[in-house]
Amino acid sequence: MSALRILSTSNQIAAHLRGEIARGRWSGMMPGRKELARQYEVGITSMEEALRELEKEGIIASQGTGRMRRITGSARNIDTRRLRIAVLGYERSSPSEPVFSEAIHVLREAGHDAFFTRSSLVDLGMNVRRVAGLVGKTEADAWIVCAAPRQAVEWFASRSKPSFSLFGRRRGVPIASVGADKRPAVVAAVRRLIDLGHTRIVMLCRPDRRLPMPGTVERAFLAELDTHGITSGPYHLPDWKDGMNGFQTTLESLFRVTPPTALIVDELRIFVATQQFLVMKKLSVPGDVSLVSMESDPAFDWCHPTIACIHWAHRPVMRRVVGWANNAARGITDLRETHTLAEFIDGGTIGPAKR
Repeated sequence: MSALRILSTSNQIAAHLRGEIARGRWSGMMPGRKELARQYEVGITSMEEALRELEKEGIIASQGTGRMRRITGSARNIDTRRLRIAVLGYERSSPSEPVFSEAIHVLREAGHDAFFTRSSLVDLGMNVRRVAGLVGKTEADAWIVCAAPRQAVEWFASRSKPSFSLFGRRRGVPIASVGADKRPAVVAAVRRLIDLGHTRIVMLCRPDRRLPMPGTVERAFLAELDTHGITSGPYHLPDWKDGMNGFQTTLESLFRVTPPTALIVDELRIFVATQQFLVMKKLSVPGDVSLVSMESDPAFDWCHPTIACIHWAHRPVMRRVVGWANNAARGITDLRETHTLAEFIDGGTIGPAKR
């Protein structure tokens, strides 16, 4: 069993640059550290440490203070094995979702053979035994599982083949992973709503985010309500059966007696379904109901009023995916749990609570 090697930020940057050099992205000279730091959205100090690591390996050579580093001949001999990487999506539509399709794209650009499996987690009923059956029948060197529930993430972590959790209930599980840390952003959204007089604030998210117990984001939401004297309970984080019928039934129930004045909605498809429901009920946003999306989308740029949402940068997430794949190709054990910080973007779908 190989020794565990925990990678620092500069290690990950170096691994990515190493792969880019091997694929011939730059010829002769490397761009300067400031330009590279800007391109990859990392600190100059971390980039400098990564470049020095490549210098020690003889991949690049210093030309003196203030001058670009030269790529040496040894860079052509970097051994990066091409991996066949299977991606298990959350549901059948996952291949069309921007973040997951982008992951496939950057992995292929990095020289790996990445592909979606025919069945998704939803198709398999989130059943670990059925997931194991799919994995056993699929020829792959490594696996990426998307937005998976805890039991699925733990199963992939127990396997000997390299596995990666792209989002999902991954915190504390010994598996390479990346995702957006939405807790501070959700807290900021709740505070904004409470400042506007809202007390009946409801978060709508899928069952795997609530069961067997609420996730870290959902717990942060409930805790913030309690902090402001709003006793949280099932009303604020309602249980509903996954699927369109279960969701619509829950919305009908919510607005029947004590309708919420604000909704925080996870996933774009659920957000769109919520908007349609409110239109059919002739409820205005934000006049009757304030609305916050827990995801952002380029389509929001065309919306008026602007959409209040939670935003996170894709590029660091994609770098992490490629860095893990390149490490796996070199036989490096990479179990780092990585988070990119999300932020709350205020918008025109939030307004004072209706009295």
